[in-house]
Amino acid sequence: MADKPKCNCGVFGIFASNEAAVATYYGLLALQHRGQEAAGIVTLSKNEKGKTVLNVHKSLGLVSEIFNNDKIFDDDLEGDCAIGHNRYSTTGSSGSRKNIQPFTVNYRLGNIAIAHNGNLTNAKKLRDELVNDGAIFQTTSDTEVILHLIARSKLENQIDQIKEALKKVEGAYSIVIMTNDKLIGARDPHGFRPFCIGKLNGSFVLTSETCALDINSAEYIRDIEPGEMVIIDKEATEKNQVKSVRIHEEKISPKHCIFEYIYFSRPDSRVFGSNVDKMRRKLGKVLAQKHPVTDIDGDKVIVISVPDSSNTASIGYQAQLAKQGVPSKLEIGLIRSHYIGRTFILPGQHAREVGVKIKFNTVKGVLEDKTIVLIDDSIVRGTTSRQLVKLLREANPKAIHLRISSPPIISPCYYGMDFPSKEELIANKFDVNVEEIRKYLDVDSLEYLSIDEMLEAMIDHKPDEFCTACFSGNYPVQINKDITKEVYED
Repeated sequence: MADKPKCNCGVFGIFASNEAAVATYYGLLALQHRGQEAAGIVTLSKNEKGKTVLNVHKSLGLVSEIFNNDKIFDDDLEGDCAIGHNRYSTTGSSGSRKNIQPFTVNYRLGNIAIAHNGNLTNAKKLRDELVNDGAIFQTTSDTEVILHLIARSKLENQIDQIKEALKKVEGAYSIVIMTNDKLIGARDPHGFRPFCIGKLNGSFVLTSETCALDINSAEYIRDIEPGEMVIIDKEATEKNQVKSVRIHEEKISPKHCIFEYIYFSRPDSRVFGSNVDKMRRKLGKVLAQKHPVTDIDGDKVIVISVPDSSNTASIGYQAQLAKQGVPSKLEIGLIRSHYIGRTFILPGQHAREVGVKIKFNTVKGVLEDKTIVLIDDSIVRGTTSRQLVKLLREANPKAIHLRISSPPIISPCYYGMDFPSKEELIANKFDVNVEEIRKYLDVDSLEYLSIDEMLEAMIDHKPDEFCTACFSGNYPVQINKDITKEVYED
């Protein structure tokens, strides 16, 4: 949906597997929601001369479109170690092939392949320093900054080089790195993005979300800790124990991206130590506790979601209404088409009128003459929400009440999500005046969760464990004033 924050990227890595590329392919399929612009897989193998080589297959498109031939796995992607990446560019040149990850290099200590989820907030500063020192960049991605820092290190051990490079970068990163004999995972000190370790038939797996473990029937072991780097090699697999080092000596308070629970992660995943489904249901329950809707005529309130990301919060909302004694029923009032390609045209003069109908249609028999509570996870620009309300009005409901399971978005994100500019955000357009936003959207009532209410729903966590910058404007990691949309990405 054009009016939702764009997902960040997904990463996957596996070590010591006879089907490393296939497992990575399935992992990327499960992580497709984290990036639909491009994908890639890199494997490690030996050539006929016994030399270690990196095999690369990547392109623009969906995972199923890029890896559409068995020969890719049999011939192009041999090897028992692999990493993969799904990309949505949070910045940089969208649609550019040169920015498709994983990136690969060969330098004085061997091969390196890297895939990155997050944003480096000091990427432009580091890039300028490297360019002034003679570095030649091939992409507009901040991930390449890490490669240059590693390659220019004077240290004689790759693990030390990677650690030294990561000490210099700031912001958000969950990274998988493959060398000639190791698979490495690293996570920024705040743990902005999810990252976990799994096991599959004696192989270790690193991935963004547990749904990529589930599709491979792999076992979830634990999350990679904020500020931790894990090293997986032959010794680690033999001892069944990953090696762990701290990137920074001091521990920093975690600042997990709360939007992973609200919208980004799949509801069947476990991230930041909790099940996403559980957290979204709780968001819906708190939304009903603080912002209920009742029909003054005593009829049942019809609770519907904006599919698919709001389905779980809607379940929680209706369950709580019923618990509070409000006559209500959870219904499917909007049907979403899942057969729209990544790109499609709207020919003819009626393109604007067709708009949201390309993806949604109403179930009129459910909605007619009913009091509707429409649950959505967020409003960004407000354009799609307004079109959806117009579509719902055509079904002749009695009233439409919109409830949002997050606070108004007032600030862009610099840690791995792509929000519009501050000026484009509907909350800023109307100076966070909910009544004015309500009028613009043409709903009978509109209420959001407050920041405190949202944090109240984060059971199993302390409120200060989350980054809420997009709702509060308070950034936990300094944002350099010269940061631009040209040089921080993925």
